[in-house]
Amino acid sequence: MALIVQKYGGTSVGAVERIQAVAERVKRWREQGHQIVVVVSAMSGETDRLIGLAKQIQERPEPRELDVLMSTGEQVTIALLSMALAAKGCPARSYTGAQVHILTDSAHNKARIRDIDAARVRADLDAGRVVVVAGFQGVDEQGDITTLGRGGSDTSAVAIAAALKADECQIYTDVDGVYTTDPRVEPKARKLSRITFEEMLEMASLGSKVLQIRSVEFAGKYKVPLRVLSSFGEGEGTLITFEEEVVEDAKISGIAFSRDEAKLTVLGVPDQPGVAYQILGPIADANIEVDMIIQNIAAQEALTDFTFTVHRNDYARALEILQGIAQTLGARQVLGDTQIVKVSLVGVGMRSHAGIASQMFASLAKEGINIRMISTSEIKISVVIDEKYLELGVRTLHEAFGLAGDPAP
Repeated sequence: MALIVQKYGGTSVGAVERIQAVAERVKRWREQGHQIVVVVSAMSGETDRLIGLAKQIQERPEPRELDVLMSTGEQVTIALLSMALAAKGCPARSYTGAQVHILTDSAHNKARIRDIDAARVRADLDAGRVVVVAGFQGVDEQGDITTLGRGGSDTSAVAIAAALKADECQIYTDVDGVYTTDPRVEPKARKLSRITFEEMLEMASLGSKVLQIRSVEFAGKYKVPLRVLSSFGEGEGTLITFEEEVVEDAKISGIAFSRDEAKLTVLGVPDQPGVAYQILGPIADANIEVDMIIQNIAAQEALTDFTFTVHRNDYARALEILQGIAQTLGARQVLGDTQIVKVSLVGVGMRSHAGIASQMFASLAKEGINIRMISTSEIKISVVIDEKYLELGVRTLHEAFGLAGDPAP
């Protein structure tokens, strides 16, 4: 008997028929003698619908009230799934994040988990019930409902698995594993039978939508075995592991990309100590995450140009903040560009192979794709290119690094 935490995303519970199918799958696992905790997202499209309602009232909804509103999506799903399980003779009990007491900080819409009291969940498991938990949400020390940001149900599942010391955390989604890149962009992409936590963390942070980055961080930190599976079919999925087997054989494991990028540039900033902080400090204070950063000495002496990228959803707010900063610093101009994307190569094999960057740049240049920004780490290389070249760039690199082939077993 194993203790297994299963997470089902919005598409997996997007209709009553799909909720019934999830209930049947959960029942089969329980009948094998396993203890099961199920973490669910809101039904597909529901969170967007709720946000749309909020924006009809306020252009920028109050963060606290938006959390109260968005958290209702998962409450619908946990109730329906618990009913479906009961109807199949499988005793179940639903819990909101607050009822489990998933304690978070007070950063509404982007809260981080601090602690989980798993006592009630353990008691129900010991009583033979399936426990169904609302993902994406928690409660702060003041008792206010908080949400964990987009994709937060993955984080909820892994955090609960860590708190319960589960044998495995299974993430069920609309894909059957982790692929070398998005098959919708490159049909020749193949499924990986396994990938390291380090590679998956990079893939998630660089735009891969299979897993939410904080869920991978949690799994790696607390050594939670993690597996990505399809909720619409059978199969072993992709195991995310610490083992770095045969890294000498593969230079690159996958290609990640993000369409949600925006670039901001402050031209003609005084080249003096503290300028980077003066620019990025207010951006951080606004809870806006900065990704790639480049600072160049301008042609005019004692001036520099400062460029960085943010998520497109944060672009308008970041631009507004920058324009105020530019006036204070006496900068010449603030420029913005939302028609860019980030494409990244990821692989632990980079550590033992030279020339990856030059091969990447040469492949893109051959197709006439200009590189606007470059960022590297030990196991990844990222470039910013014009959005119109995204699909061509991904396919070009996928072929150049020999990632196509038969699906992994």
